[in-house]
Amino acid sequence: MGYWGYFVVGRGERPLAGLDTLAGVAGEMTLHTSAPDGWQVWEYPSGRGDMGNMNDLARETGAPALFGYVMDSDCVVVEAASPESGAWTTCLARANMAARLVGQQEGLTLEDYFLEPSDAAERAVFWAEEAGRTASAGELTEVLTADPDPMAENLFFRLLDRLGVVPL
Repeated sequence: MGYWGYFVVGRGERPLAGLDTLAGVAGEMTLHTSAPDGWQVWEYPSGRGDMGNMNDLARETGAPALFGYVMDSDCVVVEAASPESGAWTTCLARANMAARLVGQQEGLTLEDYFLEPSDAAERAVFWAEEAGRTASAGELTEVLTADPDPMAENLFFRLLDRLGVVPL
């Protein structure tokens, strides 16, 4: 059995776990890593609980924010928001996610839930710009279309690296 849980990424002068938006799970979050310019990655190793809302986290920090929900180290739901450009959702390890969706909702496909990789890469470039970073749509698309290697959480951290937020 692989890893199940959330990674919460944001920028702030104080710990993200102390913010009102994450109050419902703050006691169960641990700091995974910090990066320059106040970037933080917090971990909530569970599928339970109300993680809060990405838009609220972006508003509360005044900076772009991102959730990664890892499902059994197989695939990752990525939810991102920024104060100016709004929210978007995509996934990593798309083939694995598509397999998980089979039989979930009759007639709905992966594309009904998540942005296509090229569209997600475009939104991610704007997200990075709003974060004061430079990102390449091509490099982001490579991550968004990659297979897990061997764990989907590795793709998530590669995405953070390509966004210029948390270097590998």
